[in-house]
Amino acid sequence: MDIENNTYIQTILAKFEVDSLTPMQEEAYNTIQSKSDVVLLSPTGTGKTLAYLLPIVEKLDPENTEIQMLILVPSRELAIQIEQVIRKMGSGLKINAVYGGRSGTLDKMELKHRPAILIGTPGRVADRFRRDNYTLDHIKTLVLDEFDKSLEVGFEKEMIEIIDALNNIQKRVLTSATTQPKIPPFVGLHKPIFIDYLKDETSQLTIKTIVSTEKDKLETLTKTLAHIGNQPGIIFCSFKDALQRVSNHLKENQIPHGCFHGDMEQLDRERALIKFRNGTHQLLVATDLAARGLDIPEIKFILHYHMPLHSREFTHRNGRTARMNRDGVAYVLNWQDDDLPDYLAEIEPENVSVNDLNASYDIKKKQWETLYITGGRKDKISKGDIAGLFLKQGQLTKEQVGIIEIYQNSAYVAVHANVAQQAIKKTNNSKLKKKKVRISIL
Repeated sequence: MDIENNTYIQTILAKFEVDSLTPMQEEAYNTIQSKSDVVLLSPTGTGKTLAYLLPIVEKLDPENTEIQMLILVPSRELAIQIEQVIRKMGSGLKINAVYGGRSGTLDKMELKHRPAILIGTPGRVADRFRRDNYTLDHIKTLVLDEFDKSLEVGFEKEMIEIIDALNNIQKRVLTSATTQPKIPPFVGLHKPIFIDYLKDETSQLTIKTIVSTEKDKLETLTKTLAHIGNQPGIIFCSFKDALQRVSNHLKENQIPHGCFHGDMEQLDRERALIKFRNGTHQLLVATDLAARGLDIPEIKFILHYHMPLHSREFTHRNGRTARMNRDGVAYVLNWQDDDLPDYLAEIEPENVSVNDLNASYDIKKKQWETLYITGGRKDKISKGDIAGLFLKQGQLTKEQVGIIEIYQNSAYVAVHANVAQQAIKKTNNSKLKKKKVRISIL
């Protein structure tokens, strides 16, 4: 396939503001188009979602009013991320995402008119299949994105139920960021083609162990962050109570940050990621829930406040940084009297004393603020509408308006923190399309 002269691909790449497919994406495009069963192995953040969507979406029938493609994912965040990627592709096809934390009534209402592409967590998809009376005969493509993670978090029963209900599958695509994942027989793969880019990734990851002289590592954490400076990074904790303790310490020291863990309400998790993506928060304090399947670009460092039990989790955490040939650092905070996990000995990290850190950066200043807008896709509001409102009516410069994200019933825009109140004053209660919207700081 001549990718460079393929109008369909070039049009979509222009929407994502990239010039060409990566070698992995190009191989995936050609292989998925020509083969029935494909397993795509590539590190987090390398563009796997677009890699499998391009060849499949191109072949879907826009005249078909039933579900044609099912994508199963392990988490709500990944479902939302994939939905956003498909919408950005601009195929014109109806898409819906279903997952826990959403109203079942809302799911039923949206699925009354079937989407061409249904995305969801196995639990919620199985529930909809049981409750709703529509044909599954048109679902000919099944994607299991991060399928090994779905198995890890206990979705095997639901996945078996769903796959057993699909009688006309012609193409199966499995993705993973794990080396040699075990593929269960119930998936039904027949002579799959493996596309493996896990070993080809030339990661520029540096691992440093920060040795703390105090058992309580909170002050070591503060000094390490001041040494790193204002760069986007994730602080990983193994337990939610420890995460809360770290968050409280950062609040006491007026260090802006967000939190991300499984006990948070879905909306709060989504908003934490929005603020992290747009730079309102440079730091995200998270459990291993954030180690895989999230759309968080440009992470400069990972900080292990606690070490995971197994090397696999350590690898997945570190996989959030040094992606796609970029540099990144993984810091390990370790009390001097604690033993490090055995798997770290094979890596031979650089050991640094906390007393040797140059902790001189001001990490309390916030550059961006996130504004919440009470209107979204269902109101036909576009990113251009929002940008125009803040540039013209809000009298902001292009440099003062950051990332804009639009959802079904709401939208979020990052603006420079020092002009946030001014922007609200000049734009609140304005009309976007035909809807009068309220605008406030999130």
